[in-house]
Formats: sequence, C-alpha cells, structure tokens
Amino acid sequence: MARIDLDLAHAYRANPQRDEDYALLPLKMSFVDGGAYALLGPSGCGKTTMLNIISGLVRPSHGSVSFDGREVTALTPQQRNIAQVFQFPVIYDTMTVAENLAFPLKNRGVAPDRIKQRVGQIAEMLEMSAQLDMRAAGLAADAKQKISLGRGLVREDVSAVLFDEPLTVIDPHLKWQLRRKLKQIHHELKLTLVYVTHDQVEALTFADQVVVMTRGRAVQMGSASDLFERPQHTFVGHFIGSPGMNFLPVRGVGIGSSDGGRDGSRGVIEVAGQRMASPNVALAARADFKLGVRPEYVTLAEPGAQGALQAVVTQAQDIGTYWLLTVQVGGQWLVRARLHPETEIPGVGDNVWLNVVGSHTCYYQDEELIS
Repeated sequence: MARIDLDLAHAYRANPQRDEDYALLPLKMSFVDGGAYALLGPSGCGKTTMLNIISGLVRPSHGSVSFDGREVTALTPQQRNIAQVFQFPVIYDTMTVAENLAFPLKNRGVAPDRIKQRVGQIAEMLEMSAQLDMRAAGLAADAKQKISLGRGLVREDVSAVLFDEPLTVIDPHLKWQLRRKLKQIHHELKLTLVYVTHDQVEALTFADQVVVMTRGRAVQMGSASDLFERPQHTFVGHFIGSPGMNFLPVRGVGIGSSDGGRDGSRGVIEVAGQRMASPNVALAARADFKLGVRPEYVTLAEPGAQGALQAVVTQAQDIGTYWLLTVQVGGQWLVRARLHPETEIPGVGDNVWLNVVGSHTCYYQDEELIS
C-alpha cells in the first residue's frame, strides 16, 4: 500500500484563465497508507478526474502526484501498481468466477498454490465460494460486479484500489450488503481505498474520511461527524444531511441590548430581520453573514421566548421516526426542523417560535465557516 500526495490542478482546455476553465482547481491533499476514503459530490464536480489522475489514466495539467514520497506523475497505471474498479463490470464472460479472480495474479507470475489460496480468500469475503466454477456469462449483474470488485482486491502488492461508483448497477437492496463487505475487507486487508460516489450514504458508511467536492474544488475532508457537525463550507452543510442544513441571513448590529436592557449590553445580531443576542461580540461586529443550523438541532420554543425566531408553519410531515416541520421566517426564508415523533405539532398557518442559536450553530461568510 502507499501514501498518496496530490499537489495539482487540472484543465482539459489549454491556457485556463478562469475557475470555470478547470476540472480540478488547485489543491493539496494526502491519502494515508491503509486509509479508506470517499470522493463525494454531484455529477461534474471533478471526482472521477481526481481518481483518474491518481491512477495515471489522466496526467494533471499542473502539479504532481507522489506515492510514498516518490513522484509518479509521468508513470502509467501499471507502473504505479494501481487496481481500479469501474462503474460497470470489467470481466471475462467466457471464464469461470475463479479464472476471472485469478487472472491478475497469473499475469504477474504468482505461484499456482498462492493463486488458489488468494482466490479462495477473496471469494469467501465476497460470499462467492459456491460460484467459483460457474461461468461469468450466466451470472446476474450484481454477481458480475462482485467479480470485478474481487479482481481489484485480489492482488496483495497494489499501491491502492480505486473505485469509480462501483455499485451503480447493483439493486438497491444489495448495495448495503456490498458496502458492508467492502468495509470488512478494508479492515481485514488494510488496503488503501479511494471510492468515488455521489451518494452520501455510500460515502459516509464506507469511508473513514470523506472528501466533499463541488465545481472542481475539494471544500472539506473529514469524518462523517466532522461533515455533519462543523461543515467548513455552506455546500457541505447543504449536501450532507437529509434534509440539509438550514441557512438564514444575519447582520451584525453591534453592541447593544436585545431585551430592553434586562441583561445589559451585549453583542446583538439580526437573524432574518429579527434581533437577538449574539453568541459572541465578534460576530456582532461583522457585516452580512449567514447562520447555519441542522434540522436536528432546531427546536420549538415557548411563544415570545427570548432569542427565539418567530415563524409560520407551512408544512408538517409525519416521517414515522420523526416529524419534519417546515416553517417560513420573515415571509421568505424556509427552515426545517426534525422533531421527536411524540412532539405536539402545530398546524399549517400557525405561528411558532424556534430555537436556532446554540452550541451546534455555525456561522459563514463568503460561504466559508467563520465560527
């Protein structure tokens, strides 16, 4: 396995001048030896470009790629010793499952006894031991993709195994099983794995570290907890979660009193046009910025409660394990709250008060986290 270091940018057109000209904007990133990573983002954000640069299928237009401190920018995938699993199965239909799994090892002159042992080990991990003597042509799409996964995992000497949305062709009820298997295989074999997906559930359940990407930019790398609790960019807050983070406009008012003087002077902010005490004086001194809060941390407050936002209910959905309440603040900003299923839910059109400022609240300026 290898540590992978990227210090690069990539444009498919000559002489890029603007950010829009780049498939990957300048970035510096490292994948540690034996780590499990996911590249997560919408279509066209640069995930596959980054994966193909790591593998050597694409050479970056600017910068370098290093494996264990050795520059490999000009090397082919074979020279980099990379295994790559693509979106659609890449197998030999005329071969048996065992022959398909053994093929990468035979090409490298591995001893027959070791091939048999390794093929048996990978087949057992993928729960394909009973299918080893079956021809691949007669198998279902999910089984063929498991063979493709196995061909990527069977070699013990690879620098990394790269997955480009490998579960796209798999039926939804089988995806969870395969993600679980990949996670188990990673723990057993200690491989360096990089997994491309647009599905946040796949990314967050498979990877130890997730790289969230948008418009050619890697905006945050972190654990599932990091991305959920402290999104470093508003895109991460929006993209991660179901539903995503709520955002409201904030204006710093400065030093004053938000409650008629009862609590004395303090920082004051204006959230969606409603004044309240600031969590810190520094925020009250800023110009326009944004408040971000997860629906899980929005709660109902008593009518007229200090520091609560007044809103009007527009929708209440019973999801089963929780209520999803949608309200409108200031006549134009929507806020969603995930409430306990036993919560007494107000009706559409009712006035409510919401707690949105607390320890889980994030603040953003120019889309970047500031507090």
